[in-house]
Formats: sequence, C-alpha cells, structure tokens
Amino acid sequence: MGGMTAAHRRFARLAAAAGLLVTVVALLLAPASPASAHAVLSSSSPAASAVVPTGPAEVVLTFSETVRRVPDRIRIIAPDGSRADRGEPIFNGGVVNIPVDSSGGNGTYLVTYRVISADSHPVSGAFTYSVGAPSEPPVDTGDDGRADPAVGNAIKVAKFVGYAGLLLVVGPALVLALLWPRRLSRRGPARLAWIGLGLVALATVAVTLLQVPYTNGGGPFDVTGDGLRLVLGSAFGAAHLVRLGILAAAVLLLRPLLAGSVSRADLVVLGVLGAGSLLTWPLSGHPAASPAPAVSVLVDAVHVGAMAVWLGGLVMLAVFLLPRADERELGAILPIWSRWAALAISALLLAGIVQALIEVGTPTALMNTSYGQLVLAKIGLFGVVLAVAAYSRHLVRTRVAASRPAPVRRAIWVELAITTIVLGVSASLVQTTPARSVSGDVSAADSGYFTTTVDSSLYSMQIEMSPAERGNNSVHFYAYTLDNQPQPVVEWSASVALPSAGIEPITVPLLPLTDNHATGEINLPAAGEWELRVTARTTEIDQATVTATVPIR
Repeated sequence: MGGMTAAHRRFARLAAAAGLLVTVVALLLAPASPASAHAVLSSSSPAASAVVPTGPAEVVLTFSETVRRVPDRIRIIAPDGSRADRGEPIFNGGVVNIPVDSSGGNGTYLVTYRVISADSHPVSGAFTYSVGAPSEPPVDTGDDGRADPAVGNAIKVAKFVGYAGLLLVVGPALVLALLWPRRLSRRGPARLAWIGLGLVALATVAVTLLQVPYTNGGGPFDVTGDGLRLVLGSAFGAAHLVRLGILAAAVLLLRPLLAGSVSRADLVVLGVLGAGSLLTWPLSGHPAASPAPAVSVLVDAVHVGAMAVWLGGLVMLAVFLLPRADERELGAILPIWSRWAALAISALLLAGIVQALIEVGTPTALMNTSYGQLVLAKIGLFGVVLAVAAYSRHLVRTRVAASRPAPVRRAIWVELAITTIVLGVSASLVQTTPARSVSGDVSAADSGYFTTTVDSSLYSMQIEMSPAERGNNSVHFYAYTLDNQPQPVVEWSASVALPSAGIEPITVPLLPLTDNHATGEINLPAAGEWELRVTARTTEIDQATVTATVPIR
C-alpha cells in the first residue's frame, strides 16, 4: 500500500509539473496584441484619404514617440505602380520626412511604412492619399516586412529563460555569501548558479539575434549583417551588449564566491555589477520609452531585482537548505530569510504598482486593453502567492518550520509553481503594447480587437478587425501558405452578414497593400455575431473561401 502511495505521489508531481509547463507555454505562445508596435502614427501630411490639388514634395509622418528606420521599409507607390519616394527618409525624433517625386501624375498614392519605436518594437501601417482625383489604389509589390509569428513567440520564450536564469544566479550567490552553513557542500548551489549564468547569457544572445527578423521581418533565422549592425547600434543592442559584458566580468568574481573564498571588496564589486545588469532589462524595453523614463527604469530594475532575490532564495530553500540543514541551522536561517523575503515582496509590490500607474494610466485602459488584462492576471496570481507566503511566514514565526520543515517546503513549492506562471505572464507583458500607447492612439482609444487564423485547403488566412464594435471598423487579411510563408493573392473579396438580425451580406471594399496583405473599411450597424467570409484567388483557377464569426460589441 505504501508503494502505491509513493507511486501516486510521483505521478501527481509529474502531472503537476506537466500542467505547469503547459500553462507557461500557453502564456508564452498566446496571440500577440493587435499592435505589436508601441508607438502610434499620430498624423500625416497629406492626411490619410486626403485629396490634394498638386503633388507634395514630401510626405510627413508624425509618431507618438521617437522612431528609428528599417532599411527600405518606407515606400510610396505611385498610381502606375512605380516608386514615388526618392532618397532616404529623414528621421527627426518622432517625425519622418519622405522626399517624393512630385511628377508622378494625378491619382491615388499608397504610403507603407515600418519603423522601430523607442522601446525596440516595430511599427507598421499604410494609408493612401490622392492628387487631383482618386484612382484605383496601387499595390506595393514588395514584401510586407512582417516577422514570422514564430519570431515573436521565440522572443517571449527567450525572455522567460532569461528571467529564470537570473533568479538561478541571484539565489545561490546571495545564500552562499550570507546564509550558507559551513558544514554543507557548496557544489550543488554552485552548479545551479553556473547554469543560471549560462541561461542569462544564452537568452541575451538569442533575444539580440531574434530582434533582427522581429524588426526587419522574416523568419527566426533571417539574420543579416546589416540588420544585426542596426540592432547593435540601437539602445536595445547597447543594453544587451552591456549585459553580456557584465556577465563576463561576473564570472571572475562568482568563482571565489561560490567556492567560499570571496572578500568583502569582491562582494561590493559583484553587487555593483549586479545592479548594473538589472538596469539593462528596463533600458531595452517599455520603461525606456515611458512618460517618466528615469522613474520607470529605476522602478523596473527594482522590480526585476526583488523578483530574483525572492524566487532565487525560495529555490535555494526548497532544493538545498530545507532537505539538508539541521534543526539548529534552520532555526537561525529561516527567520533571517523571512525578513529578506518580506522586504523583497514589499519592493516587488511597490515597484509593480508604480509601473502599472505609469504604463496603464487609466482604469478604463486597465480593463479594456490586453496589457491591462495581463496586469490584472499578474495581480491575481501575486495575491495567491502572498497568501501562501504569509502561511510560510507564520510557520517560521511559530518555530514550526525548523522542527518540521516539510510543510514549509510544500508551501515553497506552491509559491514557485505559481510564480513560474507569473514569469510567463511577465514575458508576454514585455512584448505587449502598453495600455498608455493603445489609449493614446486616436483610432484605438476605447476600442476592442478581434483576430483569428482560419485554414483552407490552399492557404492560411490571418484575420484582424479593429475596434470590433458597432460603426466603422478596419479589417486586415494576411494570406500565408500552409507552411507559413507569404501566399501571393491574385484577387480578394470579402463580405459580412448578421443573419440573426436579418442583415444580408455587405461587401467589404478591399485595398491590396502587398501580394499577401489586403485591408478595408466597413461600417457595421449592429452588435452581434457577424459572419465574415473571405475569398482569395491564388491563381487563375485556384481559390478558396474561409469563414470566421466575429463578435461585435
């Protein structure tokens, strides 16, 4: 009977670990928010859909924050399909001036753009304007520059690995330096620290390389020399290079610390290096482009550091100290750790509140944006962890933990399991448009969003509709082959209907932007479950129709 119980326990642990892994993977691979970019196009001259009497000498794009160029990703297509832009666009903060050949004649011009926002995320879009009178819109025959969805997912996974590696370095280093009993072997914690350091280095390199196709477009292995030089020349690339340099320097100081022969001066230097490395995370993300960058960078560094101290210490307790230390040693260690954990959790909570206030901005944005909803999920999970941590602290205060460490160890494993999911949420959060950017976009304010991917026998169709509400809506269709490559489309057609309200199919006028991307505007007069039908003809004889149900508020 006892053997069966042990077997059941092993099975339960394996099932719990598998469930946790599935949850984290689902969080990391969840669809990205509608605007992968974190800056928005505030205005343009000429304005979108405007009709001007004479051709402008330049087109001016004004973004909500500073942007950087992506080579050959800003194009102006003349009515005859030729390139109307001349020379390199001029970037000045958030303003981009595009020289235009004004002799292109009358008709409709197509402007397509892809730039990099201040927090390293790509911004892309398109619009038309007309000279004299509108004509049939031209098509941009170049590729649309979109990154393979696998790239975004790979970046989330790499960032998760980086967070995990950080706590595996910080936890052993902190405990071995200040709390480790002399009689216990340091080999296991030292090995864990080296693994953590390797994971941080690997994640840093991976994110840097993946940033090339993420910004320039392409698959995970589409890393070019020019693209890598642009990434390394940016604030994002500089932050990651600094992190790698700090990791290399830390190797020299970690070795004596893990062996137990480090000096006080070395500990101070290692602490300075650690603080510097923590700053590289916010300097390469949202905080660097926030309305209060200095505050955001500092607060985010505190947030990441407190996370690493707390979770890294929990790993050391669960894996090494609770199973190996005796009652006397635990009686001395656990009260100290309990105070450290309380400070780390307090710093984590305070920094998280300040971050949320800066990045979310309003209660409406908290509820109605993907970023806000992820913040709410993180808060909910954190609340559960706090309850478990309070239980552990109670056991330490009543001196139960030292004599009976099993309950504390179980509580710690629960904390680690939940916080693993929190790390997955955090890895998705840093790739999601901040609520302040979404709510600052005039076209996206107070709006929703619908996206889905539907497969046919010929192609896979990615469908996006915004704001998915009654009234005017923008739709985007992206056609891909079944092996996830851009699928050229010869002819597009689409319609929407609301059978439950007796509304017959309404044709959606479409504008092809590239070979595999078309967009359109449609006015939906009522809320309900609308039926969207899209037909794409890929050759003279091959075509297929896909259908999606779109909930309209």
